[in-house]
Amino acid sequence: MTDIPEHADARLRRERTIWLATVDRAGAPSVRPVWFLWDGEHVLVYSKPTAAKVRHIERNARVCLHLDPNEWGTDVVIITGDARLAPERPRADACSAYVEKYSDGLARLDRSAEQLADEYSVAIEVEPTRFLTY
Repeated sequence: MTDIPEHADARLRRERTIWLATVDRAGAPSVRPVWFLWDGEHVLVYSKPTAAKVRHIERNARVCLHLDPNEWGTDVVIITGDARLAPERPRADACSAYVEKYSDGLARLDRSAEQLADEYSVAIEVEPTRFLTY
């Protein structure tokens, strides 16, 4: 793993949405906002098993993640890394840090953690290889 800039670590711990870019079959980028958890070493994302990002990662593990910049286009955090499907990771509802982070979002969606885990049953783990911050 690469060194984590302090600024990136702080933003990854407090932000609620990150953009995940995968590569489709034609080699084109496919970008989606996702809920995530940063544990200081990996980014954890949960996905529907039928989502394109799952197929993309099975074919090409290289991904890019980025947080929204501020209104001036600065405060940038971009991560490149290697993604993998991680069936050994706990279900979303059994990951207490994830449930705590998104409890208000689940309430707004009128969903339980169990419902989320049933629908978003594929854990994706990203190991960062490079950070770009400015």
